[in-house]
Amino acid sequence: MLLDGRPVRSCITPARAAQDHKITTIEGLSEGGALHPVQQAFVEESAMQCGYCTAGMVLGTVALLAANPKPTDAQIVEGLNGHLCRCSGYQRIVAAVHHAAAASAARAGKKG
Repeated sequence: MLLDGRPVRSCITPARAAQDHKITTIEGLSEGGALHPVQQAFVEESAMQCGYCTAGMVLGTVALLAANPKPTDAQIVEGLNGHLCRCSGYQRIVAAVHHAAAASAARAGKKG
């Protein structure tokens, strides 16, 4: 989950530590039934298989791109350090992060 925009491990975060903070879960990313751009990028790049890591990877990517909209491969690896994926081999995840970054930049360009 994201706690005030920062990724935290929901399984070890006491509920009282989240009190009076903004909590975002994977379910809270979509808007009006449309996938968040990061979720869409993960789908388009086939960056998830079993679903074990998907929520953490997607939320970690949202936080990473908020802090660094154009990360390098090394910055992506560092930014998602600690997330385990048992299926994809990470290459598709890195591709999905780049895809999401490009989509976010394109959306920002249309708004501005």
